[in-house]
Amino acid sequence: MSIRTDDWIPEHVPDIQSLPRPILLRSQHLPKRHLFPRHSHPWNQFVYAISGTLFAAIENSWYVISPEQAFWVPTGVVHMTGALQDVEFRSLYLDDSVAARLPRNGIVFSVTPLMRSLIIELTELEARGERSDYAQRVEGLIVDQLARLPTESFHLPWPHSPMLLKMCQELFDNPSDTRDVEAWGRELGASPRTIHRRFEREVGIGLREWRNRLRFFRAIDLLGASDNITEIALELGYSTPSAFTYMFRQRMGCAPREWRRTIRATQ
Repeated sequence: MSIRTDDWIPEHVPDIQSLPRPILLRSQHLPKRHLFPRHSHPWNQFVYAISGTLFAAIENSWYVISPEQAFWVPTGVVHMTGALQDVEFRSLYLDDSVAARLPRNGIVFSVTPLMRSLIIELTELEARGERSDYAQRVEGLIVDQLARLPTESFHLPWPHSPMLLKMCQELFDNPSDTRDVEAWGRELGASPRTIHRRFEREVGIGLREWRNRLRFFRAIDLLGASDNITEIALELGYSTPSAFTYMFRQRMGCAPREWRRTIRATQ
């Protein structure tokens, strides 16, 4: 159990039994609050959002993918992807024969300008049905670049016990919730010490850090849908826009408005 998706609309997972060639590109659109349910496939997948915000999940770890990132899913790994906002994305399916140098676990890549340009070029070649030596060289460059992309370790892990799941789900649905651990202890019937100890054991990070990550994840989503920084700050539980901007700058190295301009310039 994790982020509540009961009312989301499931999409049909493409029924591809085998790849027709070592690298296959698919251009896809996923409407807001639609998802591909948990599944796996016998090849590797590189998921890159051209516009909009994706989430991806492997086991109890959740990732928010913006247009400057991509999600890597190795062969056979069970995963789920969905759209927090309307998303245009590209999936690169790669046979194991060309992905030997790439990670064998799910991971988030930072997408460089060169990688973005190569994906756009391959998209145009696929649209024309061009299978030339040049197209094969572009595919080769993409494989080379995949092995050189910087990785990001940032994700939002989830607990597994019903007590902590209830707390995390409520905080995800309402990140402006200001209840402290003492208040949660009274609601959940546990001492603050027990909550802290169990949370760190199940999740691997402290509750304070988890809540900070949650607010950042939700910020990425909200920035894709709204231009009003003040409204976003209040929805996330910050008392002022400057407090929200400080958090965002600490995580991303720039203010929310700067980040949004950069993302929109690439779309």
